[in-house]
Formats: sequence, C-alpha cells, structure tokens
Amino acid sequence: MITSKQRAFLRKMGHTLEPIFQIGKEGVTDELIKGIDGALTKREILKVHILETALLDTRETCDFVAEKLGAEPVQAIGNKFILYRKSSEEKYRKIELPKR
Repeated sequence: MITSKQRAFLRKMGHTLEPIFQIGKEGVTDELIKGIDGALTKREILKVHILETALLDTRETCDFVAEKLGAEPVQAIGNKFILYRKSSEEKYRKIELPKR
C-alpha cells in the first residue's frame, strides 16, 4: 500500500505521461495484461486510455487491472487511469517514493 503523500507524488508524475495502452471494444484481454505487466516492469508508472467504444467504467477497470498485476491504482479520471508498481528488476528502478 502507498500513502496519500506517495499517491500525490505519483499523480504529479503521471500527469505529464502520454497513454501507452488503449482499451477498446474487446475490453481487458490477456494480451493487454501481459503488455501492461511488461511495461510496468520497465517503467514502474504508466497511463492507460479507455476508448469510448469499450463501454467500461474507468475506476472499475483500473482496480481490476491493478489487482491482476499486483499494482497500485494511482488515479482514475475521465477515460484514463494511472498505475504504479515498483519494478521487480533492480536495473529498472527509477522512482524513489517519498517516505511515509
């Protein structure tokens, strides 16, 4: 679990990110989960865009994907959400969260 202070730090960082994944009418697929998993390992934080054709709730989708990947939902607003997960590989660890 991350604290509200850490979440605010990550929200600020995620604000400038461009979405690197889109969820379309097929919804959340196994391929999408694998792709996000790999990207989180290398980036630690990423933004996902849900297309209007998906007809999915942003908060529910964010929570579902985060649970599947062991990630932290940082923010779900509009049709985009931000996820964070500390990289399991030392060489990709870039984000230093503020102390609790």
